[in-house]
Amino acid sequence: METSLDPNMLTQQPSRKKGGFRTMPFIIANEAFERVASFGLLPNMTRYLMGGYHMDVATGTYVLSIWSAATNFFPVVGAFISDSFLGRYRTIVVGCVTSLLGMILLWLTAMIPQAKPPPCEALSKSCKSSSTAQLAFLFASFVLMSIGAGGIRPCSLAFGADQWDKDGNPKSKNVLQSFFNWYYVSATTSVLLAMTVIVYIQDHFGWKIGFGVPVVFQFMSGFLFLLASSFYIKTKPNKSLFTGFAQVSVAAFRKRHIDLPKSKEACYHYIKGSKIVVPTDMLRCLNKACIIINKEKDVKTDGSATDPWSLCTVEQVEELKALLKVMPIWSTGIIIAVNISQQTFPYLQASSMDRHITSNFQIPAGSFGMFTVLTLIIWIAVYDRLIIPQLAKLTGKPYGIGLKQRIGIGLALSCMAMATSAIVENMRRKTAIRQGFADNPQGILNMSAMWLVPQHCLTGLAEAFNAIGQTEFYYSQFPRSMSSIATSLFGLGMAVGSLLVSVIVKMVDDATKGEGKESWVSSNLNKGHYDYYYWILTILSVMNFLYFLVCSWAYGPCEGERTKVPSEGDDEGMREEEPCSESRTVDSSA
Repeated sequence: METSLDPNMLTQQPSRKKGGFRTMPFIIANEAFERVASFGLLPNMTRYLMGGYHMDVATGTYVLSIWSAATNFFPVVGAFISDSFLGRYRTIVVGCVTSLLGMILLWLTAMIPQAKPPPCEALSKSCKSSSTAQLAFLFASFVLMSIGAGGIRPCSLAFGADQWDKDGNPKSKNVLQSFFNWYYVSATTSVLLAMTVIVYIQDHFGWKIGFGVPVVFQFMSGFLFLLASSFYIKTKPNKSLFTGFAQVSVAAFRKRHIDLPKSKEACYHYIKGSKIVVPTDMLRCLNKACIIINKEKDVKTDGSATDPWSLCTVEQVEELKALLKVMPIWSTGIIIAVNISQQTFPYLQASSMDRHITSNFQIPAGSFGMFTVLTLIIWIAVYDRLIIPQLAKLTGKPYGIGLKQRIGIGLALSCMAMATSAIVENMRRKTAIRQGFADNPQGILNMSAMWLVPQHCLTGLAEAFNAIGQTEFYYSQFPRSMSSIATSLFGLGMAVGSLLVSVIVKMVDDATKGEGKESWVSSNLNKGHYDYYYWILTILSVMNFLYFLVCSWAYGPCEGERTKVPSEGDDEGMREEEPCSESRTVDSSA
């Protein structure tokens, strides 16, 4: 990709270089403030929907699952739009404005009494249902916030990476690796702030101020990003990736009957000046899309294809291959996304337990997710500053351990987190029954909510390994033209996981409830069996981990990872592993 720079600016200020460290505070602050604003709305949203809109637990869980799925899915759409049409800078700006509008609408639902149904009558306990217009107003705010997140989250990380060299300079690679880790730290610190400060404000000052503060944070997010606009390296969008993927598929299908050539160098269509002029042997059926059958008919004088739906470039073929190749490993992230997306049930568990730290202070039920975030932040700091340098010396790999190994460790820890959740819930339920709360789910048990901390800490470790490992893995395996897509694939897995949560809960509910029989996921936690539900997730997680081992083996070694190999006369000899990509390169300028 070429960098979009004003030639006049280069003439007038030749010494002024764009990008680099000075852009980082503004880029990181952009997503950090957006996360404080958006994640600050999640922990107490169940209570807001139940109290303000008279929804039951099942309906509220369903609404929040759909919203969470949409928020994680739109970044994929934003990534394609960014890489294909608008570019990352413009996509982020559009996302900031859209998200701000959504938060303003949500704030207005608290400010305008007519935006919600009237409160339930205390004596008769009758509640008037929400009107279609009131629900439309609420859901419009959710949709706008999801679209806004779709513009900011997939592009922010890739836009930050654009400010650094990706030209093979070892120093730039080291800076970029550290940037990934600390970027994630800043993002998760924002989530921690949201789960503590914003939740505290909502609990003690009400919804009007509790929803107004996120509006201010979202405004600051966009304002700070635009403040450094003149300092950014703004890459131009590639041609439509959607169209490119479709063209490769159609061209390969049209040429399905032809044989692959034996002499490859002279038979494939590639962009002039490209280093990769021969496609890989992986998914060889797609190679037919870039085969030149008749050069005079297939290629114009300027080197472009006469019919792009019959002849594609090697780059287009390899972009589609890169996406298809990572999909099996990407699919292993869906189950851990299901585990991470467990929000409603841990909230209800914490609400039923003693949350006091001192006699005068107790942790809000919606803030227990902070233990997940704290664990993630502490581990990343220790891993990046202390563990990676030592492991890099021992293994010769810049990441300390391989990216796939990091993903696998995260999956294993997720299995442990779900098993721990099942054991703790079994203890909580037995305690509730023993203390006479079987028919009173609102009662507070004489059992400390600190028992929930280990499962949150294990989930934080699992996310630290798996989420960052996935993001770095996709970014390292995709060409630069697909950077936004690479950084949004984890979010797509979270979207699928969020939808799968509601499917699993529905299936468990239908399979376990009956006449005179309480469902495992009953609204009454003490009569249900959430411990059994967590064991189901544990079994699924173990099966998913075994599936990952197969996918990891099939994928092979990864591009850019190095292994230390002794060589004669040099104890520190190094050689690169066989890269994941098998592309052969020649000098196309000759």
